[in-house]
Amino acid sequence: MKLYDYYRSSASYRVRIALNLKGLSYEQVSISLLNKEQNSAAYSALNPNQLVPGFSRGDTNESGFEDTAVLGQSLAIIEYLDECYPEPALLPSDPWHKAQCREIALIVACDIHPLNNLRVLNYLNSEFGVSQNEKMIWYHHWLKQGFQSLESLSNRYSTQFTCTETPSLADICLIPQLYNAKRFGFETKHYPRLLEIEQRCLVLPAFQQAHPDSQ
Repeated sequence: MKLYDYYRSSASYRVRIALNLKGLSYEQVSISLLNKEQNSAAYSALNPNQLVPGFSRGDTNESGFEDTAVLGQSLAIIEYLDECYPEPALLPSDPWHKAQCREIALIVACDIHPLNNLRVLNYLNSEFGVSQNEKMIWYHHWLKQGFQSLESLSNRYSTQFTCTETPSLADICLIPQLYNAKRFGFETKHYPRLLEIEQRCLVLPAFQQAHPDSQ
């Protein structure tokens, strides 16, 4: 297995957590977003989205060459891993509970993260002349809306983690988003349930080893 990632990419961080929870070994290939390596011809050929993460199974085709097909969306990668390596499960087995877990994960992956992605922030700056202060107002606005929803939804559960007794897809998405929020000076004290979950996650080796500071 090969993971094309950038250490501070929250989407890559999610996949590292999932791989670690599954106990899977993998090769890391660093793609520097700051140096725009994601736009290189070589990486674009592998991942036309020009984003990280990129994930390859490391299979060989019938000619004996490595299969260059790459998955380029973190949730698709994580659900692929969960289907191929079912223990420990990252989604509940009950269909309704599974959908609830996905709902929480998607608030991060679809509602918060895309609006605060590096390429979006850079576009605001380059195309509209948005100042750094204005950019942070934008960033914090979408964090606040998203975290309010996450806090309310997670408070429906009395579980150890977001919506389950063991780490799930919801936690895999939440922890990198909290890391990014704190990195950009967002006040998280108003979300005590999320912070409790974060504390439980960050003592686990799978989360510690995936942390940006450990890369």
